[in-house]
Amino acid sequence: MSILEIISILFILGGVFFFFTATVGLIRMPDYYCRMQATGKGDTLGAFLCLMGLAIYNLDGGLSFGTVLVSTKIMFIAIFIFIANPTATHAITKAGFDCSVKPWTKKKEVQQ
Repeated sequence: MSILEIISILFILGGVFFFFTATVGLIRMPDYYCRMQATGKGDTLGAFLCLMGLAIYNLDGGLSFGTVLVSTKIMFIAIFIFIANPTATHAITKAGFDCSVKPWTKKKEVQQ
């Protein structure tokens, strides 16, 4: 196993970990806003790390024009996801706020 394979495996495992924690956050969090925060951050970082691991793994075959081009495309996709996911999460959360989705409190009522 080469060093690039080990690095790519670590990136992909890190991404899978963040996907898993986002899923647990989606299941365990009490309300809409907490769930959006958990999944928005976890999915963004999970996808970013997995795609970076794939880009690094692709470079393990050698530094030809084709492998560098494919890895560059994968990195552009990762950067796009890193920018677009928080923006989409914010828009969805704002839509919930505009539709008067009440945040969770311990007293089960909204404090003003």
